[in-house]
Amino acid sequence: MSLTSVFKKFPKTFWVANSIELFERWAWYGFFMLFANYLTGSTDIGALGLSQAEKGTIMGVGTGILYFLPVITGAIADKYGYKLVLGISFVIYSTAFIALPLFDTFAGVFAMYLYLALGAALFKPIISATVAKTTNEETSSIGFGIFYMMVNIGAFIGPLVTLAYKDSGYTTVFYISAGIILINFILILFYKEPEREVKNESIGAAIATVFSNIGKALSDIKFVIFLLLVAAFWSMYYQLFFTLPVFIAQWVDTSSVYHFFESFIPAVTETYGTNGQIDAEFITNFDAMFIIIFQIVISTIVMRWKPLQAMMGGILICTIGMGLTLLTQNVLFVILAIFIFSVGEMASSPKITEYIGRIAPKDKVGLYMGCSFLPVFAGSTLGGVISGNVYGNMSDKVTLLIREVAARGLQIPEISKDFSATDYFNKAGELMGMDQNQLTQYLWNTYNPSNIWYVILAIGFFSVIALYFYDRLLLNKKA
Repeated sequence: MSLTSVFKKFPKTFWVANSIELFERWAWYGFFMLFANYLTGSTDIGALGLSQAEKGTIMGVGTGILYFLPVITGAIADKYGYKLVLGISFVIYSTAFIALPLFDTFAGVFAMYLYLALGAALFKPIISATVAKTTNEETSSIGFGIFYMMVNIGAFIGPLVTLAYKDSGYTTVFYISAGIILINFILILFYKEPEREVKNESIGAAIATVFSNIGKALSDIKFVIFLLLVAAFWSMYYQLFFTLPVFIAQWVDTSSVYHFFESFIPAVTETYGTNGQIDAEFITNFDAMFIIIFQIVISTIVMRWKPLQAMMGGILICTIGMGLTLLTQNVLFVILAIFIFSVGEMASSPKITEYIGRIAPKDKVGLYMGCSFLPVFAGSTLGGVISGNVYGNMSDKVTLLIREVAARGLQIPEISKDFSATDYFNKAGELMGMDQNQLTQYLWNTYNPSNIWYVILAIGFFSVIALYFYDRLLLNKKA
């Protein structure tokens, strides 16, 4: 059967749902890729100047809760209808994006991010369920392929659009995301509710059933161990958003990429370059580009592999890739490492769910599959700790400079709303007789902030080795 004939079998709602997904991901990643530097950047450029630990808590816990809530919001959507819940989700999304830049304290931003996460959690189960309900055994493979392509196109376009307007202020970034969500208010008019089973039980009873099922699955200690091991993969994955943009902005010299685009595509440097450097988020966005280009190739290769082999190989490659992104100040090396990471991401992520289906008892497959969100929740929370306290103590440029200033006994005012991090760096450079590039290089050579890559490697390698023995010893090769 030709691809064209398969496309004709998809109903209109399938295409509407995928278009909604594209714009939602566009709005989400448009702010999310920039969020870490917005939280921790110097206040004189419109950022909030929060600590790395505060950033780690906001992004780690908030994003983790986003992935936990769909077990509840999915039941709400089934009870009250997909279209209604989509509308509520878009209202929360748009108001949260508009309100977020109004808060500049840790508590205020955390509360608003949790509010935004609620909107995302209401949205998250609906489109994938719609794709499932508007495809059949013949069309589901291509249907979900289109769905994941829409996700990655949105994830790629979003940061490119918002970055282009970052110089106008971070507030503009949030307003752009709010504006993109408004497009979905139009698309929802063309969204037709797919058929769903409406049960007579109350929403409270439905949610209670969900948690009861989770409890039954988690009574299997072997399964709990597996979920904890997989959480390590997600803790590394989220460093792409939690840590890498900050690390590049603080330490990596992106001038070679700047000069390349200046010579061949000057519009890129005009849009995404400042003072001879390319924006950090432009570099991290290569991950989404690599996935769009290579996903089909990688999927074709790993589809022949056993789930455990693909999962372990993918996590190992992810570990190496993410570790290497934090190793040097060479931007070309960082881009190569992002490519390695993306290959591992493409190989392992789809296989995790497949492996759960293989190891679950035959009569409990659905029960176990319903817990596939738990390692994402745990991994995001752990990733927040790595990006927060661990990065803050080992690698944060501001923390290391404050440590050096104290060691030298220099008298510099503390960083505050009236004395920004930029002011602090300028004053420190003046007292130490260094320009900003020299100061950065001195801190790099003295404190070795790249050592955080050992933390990433340790977590990833432990996960891979433990998964191997888990499969061999605990499961007796069942999967």
